[in-house]
Order: sequence, then structure tokens, then C-alpha cells
Amino acid sequence: MKVGHTCEGRLILCSLVCQVFLFFPSLQIMTAASGEQALAGERKLRMPSCLLKLTRVVLSHKTCALFILIFVLVSLAYHKLYWSIGEDPKSSSPTSRLSADRSCAHYVPSALNVAGWPSPSAGNVFFVETSEQTAPSYLFSCSVESAARTHPASRVVVLMKGLAKGNGFMPKHWAFSLLSCFPNVEILPLDLTELFSGTTLAQWFLQPQRQQEPHFLAVLSDACRIVLMWKFGGIYLDTDFIVLKNLQNLTNALGIQGDSVLNGAFLSFEAKHKFMELCMQDFVQNYNGWVWGHQGPELLTRVFKKWCSLGTITSMSCKGVNALAQEVVYPIPWQDWKKLFEAVSALELQKLLKNTYAVHIWNKLSHGTKLKIPSQALLAQLYSQFCPATYAKMKQDSEELSRRAV
Repeated sequence: MKVGHTCEGRLILCSLVCQVFLFFPSLQIMTAASGEQALAGERKLRMPSCLLKLTRVVLSHKTCALFILIFVLVSLAYHKLYWSIGEDPKSSSPTSRLSADRSCAHYVPSALNVAGWPSPSAGNVFFVETSEQTAPSYLFSCSVESAARTHPASRVVVLMKGLAKGNGFMPKHWAFSLLSCFPNVEILPLDLTELFSGTTLAQWFLQPQRQQEPHFLAVLSDACRIVLMWKFGGIYLDTDFIVLKNLQNLTNALGIQGDSVLNGAFLSFEAKHKFMELCMQDFVQNYNGWVWGHQGPELLTRVFKKWCSLGTITSMSCKGVNALAQEVVYPIPWQDWKKLFEAVSALELQKLLKNTYAVHIWNKLSHGTKLKIPSQALLAQLYSQFCPATYAKMKQDSEELSRRAV
């Protein structure tokens, strides 16, 4: 071996042993004592640094030094692995994305080139969960997935009250793993105090007796959506919508659910729009949390009639606000929700949804009805076409239940 290489190797080895001294003070004392014995005949030489002094110690204790070096390197590697696993997820992606591409490939079909999607730049699409639940249903997952697929250039923001009291880690649930595969989906805690701050609803929210009202969660959801539209603008959707087309061209709009009544399950407005400001004012001035829908569809209907100075609402545009025809976002009236579970042909489906942008599933009425997967039911076909990753999970779970039943 060449002399130069030997000296270089010694210097590297000694440098690493200095790290041992930093991590293990007791070893530092023991090795220093051995060093004094090894250098007893050379006291005339004054070593200028720890590194030069240790050179001779290491050379006289090669086996021990090598053992210590290996021990330190293994310890450092272990600690690095430990802290990287326990890293606070807030320092990474807010959606707690899956680290394994294989997992995403399992949930999201390869035909979806997520890596090629543009970075979110268009207006936000908001979903809100005002209950404490953190175990999304198939329909919840489908709603977010279908919105993410039809709005690849938008941020799809899911705000969940149940996450606000968590420890910063995303709950272990298949829906969060699935949705994290979509690069434009963000799942975030819903901070209600912060959301309502600076609005006329802040004082209303701080009154504790409100939470004793029978429809408080629904009223709270009604409040969140109009504040989100006023503060940030964009699109709001209930978590029981299946989105068929991009909704960005439906601006300053809401839909007619039937019988001249507007529904707020879909809203699309520019930030600080006067119509949303009037909705917030009406929310407080005409508040009644004991009547179902009074702060929701009835509120929007009241404000729109005043906005347009009319008595009956039809599909129309009035002072820059659009009341969309029923077929646009409510093609299945709530009275006919059972049609979602009836079989339809592909031709019938195409005809039914020709002018439709999204389908409201009326979960409050339909959630207890069993949906057979696979089947020709209208709802099953909507899942299959517009949220295929969620549908694949539904099919997988259905097959698993069938195997267990045998």
C-alpha cells in the first residue's frame, strides 16, 4: 500500500473516531488514558489537536477502534431511520401522500397519468365535513375523486372538522390513501373559529346554545359553504355529488332542485361577491336553527328572490347570478332518489346525463340502501365511470365479503 494512501486512511479513521468521543464521553476518558501510555516516551512532542493525538491511539488499538467505528455508524443509521419515520407529517405534504408508488398504482388506474397533471392553478373546489367522523364512505371518496379527475388544474380542498383535534397524523383509512394519490387533492383540518373570523357569522358561532339545536351539523355546513364562497371564491360541493364534467365555466351560479327552490349543495362564486354577502346577512338576521333547511335551500331562495325582485324562480340569469336548470346538477329529483338504484342501459344513461355536470345522490335519503357491485344500476355505473379507483375498492370489498360468506 502506498504511504499517501495509508496516511489518508488514518486521517479519515481518526476523524470518525473523534465522533465517537462526541457521542460517548466515557469512551473518551478510557481512550485518552490509553493514549497517555502509548505516548509516554514522546512527551517532548506537543500535539496541536485531538486529531493528531488520536492517530497514535488508533494505530495501537486497531481492533477496538474498528469495532467502535462500526458500532457508531450502525447507531447513527438507526437513529436517522427512526427520526425519519417519526417525522411530523406537517413538514411534508398536507395530504399525507403515499410514499409507495405501488399503492397508488393499485388504487389509481395506470391510464390516469397523474405525473403529467398540471400544477393546480385554477379556483379551488371545496368539500366540508362538519362532523367529527374521519372514516369517509365510498360516496365521500367518489365525490372527491370525481372532482379531482374533472378539475386537474384546480386544488380540491377537503376540510374535515375531525382532523382539527388530531395529533397531526392522517388517520389510517383506505379513502385517505386512495385520495392522496391525486396530486391536486388536499385534506386539511377544518378550523371553524378561523373560518368564521372577520364575518357576520363569527358572533353566531360563538354562542354555545347553538350546538343543542336538532339540525346543528346541517346548519353548520350551510354556514361554512357561504363563508367559504365569500372569503375565497371557487366551487363548493356536498360530499354526496358525483362530478361528471368540469364546473369552472359555471360562475356565480347555484342550481334549482325543483319546485322553484334553490339548493346550496353546489355553489360557484367569485370571492367577495355581493350575493354571498347578502346570504351571510340573512343567515344571522333571519336565523332559525330549529327548522330543517331554513338556513340552507330556503335561505338561498329567499335571497335570490330579493336579489331579482321576483316571486317564482326559473332557470335564469339575474344581475350576474345564474339559477341553473334542474338537469345541470340535480338531474334526479330528491323525490325520485330510488331511481339511482334502478338498472339503466348505456343509451339511457347517456341521454339522462347529456346536459348534466354533476349528480346529487341525496345521501340523507339513500345512504341506507344497498348498492350491488357490479350491476347496471344507475349509481353503480356512475361510480364505475367517474370514480373508477373508488369503484375498484368497492368491487374488491364486495368480492371479499362474498368469499367470506361461502
